[in-house]
Amino acid sequence: MEEYAREPCPWRIVDDCGGAFAMGVIGGGLFQAVKGFRNAPSGISRRMTGSLVAVKQRAPIVGGQFAVWGGLFSTIDCSLVYLRKKEDPWNSIISGAATGGILAARSGVAAMTGSAVIGGMLLAMIEGVGILLTRFTSDQFKPQAPGEMSDPSVLGPSVVLNPEANYQ
Repeated sequence: MEEYAREPCPWRIVDDCGGAFAMGVIGGGLFQAVKGFRNAPSGISRRMTGSLVAVKQRAPIVGGQFAVWGGLFSTIDCSLVYLRKKEDPWNSIISGAATGGILAARSGVAAMTGSAVIGGMLLAMIEGVGILLTRFTSDQFKPQAPGEMSDPSVLGPSVVLNPEANYQ
């Protein structure tokens, strides 16, 4: 159902690219803050300065790398939706494999193949978990049989209070 809440395909690329950049900057910023703090000279002010410098230098680079991955993945995904005329988990799996392969193209055919396999398997696991969660959570929305809750005998004996009884 979340597929219908997403942007249409040309705008999805920009949306996913921006979201991936934000995730990369936030996650990379946290990682670089810890790394800069640990690698700085002793003293709290020097460590804080080292942390800030590391975040300012490296977090935008990590965000940019995430944005490239997100943009390429969404571009391939939208192309597959256009070519196959349907949105299903196979589009994401193929997009993950193609993205991994394309981004590793400069490292040779062996690295390309390995990255494509890893990307496809990673997206297959993500899609599989999504399908399982959808199946498990959909049980609560199944309609109940009409006789289960409308039958008053399952509630047990009822207590009738007599308003005319004299309680003392």
